[in-house]
Amino acid sequence: MGGAVKGSGHRPARGSTEERRQYRSAVRAEGARRTRQAVVTAATELFLERGYQATSLADVAARAEVARPTVVTAFGSKPALLKQVLDEALAGDDQPIPVRDRPWFAPVWQARTARATLAAYAEVCVLIAARAGRVVEVVRRASDSSPQIADLWQTWLSGRRAGADMVVQRPVVTAALHADLTPRTAGDILWTLNNPDLHTGLVAQQHWKPNRYRDWLADAMARLLLDPTKADLPDPRQRPGS
Repeated sequence: MGGAVKGSGHRPARGSTEERRQYRSAVRAEGARRTRQAVVTAATELFLERGYQATSLADVAARAEVARPTVVTAFGSKPALLKQVLDEALAGDDQPIPVRDRPWFAPVWQARTARATLAAYAEVCVLIAARAGRVVEVVRRASDSSPQIADLWQTWLSGRRAGADMVVQRPVVTAALHADLTPRTAGDILWTLNNPDLHTGLVAQQHWKPNRYRDWLADAMARLLLDPTKADLPDPRQRPGS
């Protein structure tokens, strides 16, 4: 007595027009997502195989097995498609989650000493370089082909700089810098070391093992940035286990 009538209120009845509409909408959204991913995969392959300028949207559409207007509808232009290729190579997927909030970046925030912070950041640099280094080179080579790609290249450089500054500005790192380094100069050095070109040169061309490169990079960061008497001091504001 006094209860709500069954089938009224908060959700459409099973098999209702609204429920069918919601289902069709979900199916369309999933189909669109898969199409976009097929286009990004095809574009990545072709940009790496042929270069940016030698790849047309028609080529991408043919490789993705969709119509060219589908590519244009999804991305608008070839520069916008290259931006998406770069973004997904850097992040590892198409989710709109900033790098600093990714699970694989978390060890940088969780490290309790300056040396451990830089070691964690070296791991991040290796991960990004291995995944996106070749795409970054495509962007660099294409940066004089249009103002949009030039802007994309500058955005990439600025993003690398922002990443370096985030690490240097962690209080535990700032407190352990060499006495003759300002945070600005330390950021300059870390920005130089987080360049994927270093990974390409030593791993792809000089055949270093990835772990050797990671360890070398972490050591180079620590040696160039940190006072060895402070490098392993814990952040007093961070509780053990936090």
